[in-house]
Amino acid sequence: MPVLPDRSARHSTVAMALRTAALVNALADPAAGPREIAGVLLAHGEDPPLTVTAEDVPPMRAAAARLREVFAAASADEAAALLEPLLAARTGPLRLTSHGGTSPWHPHLDASDDAPWPEWFLASGCLALAVLLWDRQAPPGRTCASARCGGVFVPHGSGPERRYCSRRCATRERVAAHRARTAAPGAD
Repeated sequence: MPVLPDRSARHSTVAMALRTAALVNALADPAAGPREIAGVLLAHGEDPPLTVTAEDVPPMRAAAARLREVFAAASADEAAALLEPLLAARTGPLRLTSHGGTSPWHPHLDASDDAPWPEWFLASGCLALAVLLWDRQAPPGRTCASARCGGVFVPHGSGPERRYCSRRCATRERVAAHRARTAAPGAD
């Protein structure tokens, strides 16, 4: 998980989208509880101390399932069709906050600076993915092409389009394909 040292960088669209992907992936694990989710939040720049409760996790897991659908969208149109009802029904009006001067100004779509984690997660995730969709005119995220992974990720940076969430998944798939070719009858 990336750790963002610059306080203003943690509020960038890409940083928010990376945090959303990390939370979606963490919440996919049924064993992930408040401690694991708090760890993801801290790794992505949230200020300690923070408290995630056992009651926060199920609605965050439900939000993660909805956001996972956006990551899996095959086109910008499909991603927009998934995001639009979430934005309309699950987020508040756009507002700016600096959390009482403790952070740089940044947008929020949750009800208040003290909104519960599930509300904040869905609203901030929708905001980040909507801005990426707007900016790129492409799906804001992807699902790892490795059948053994299923994690979501945010493709960013230059270079060829990413198919895997990590180098580890890409290498594992490349090695498996090589072994399958060399194990095939008649392979050299």
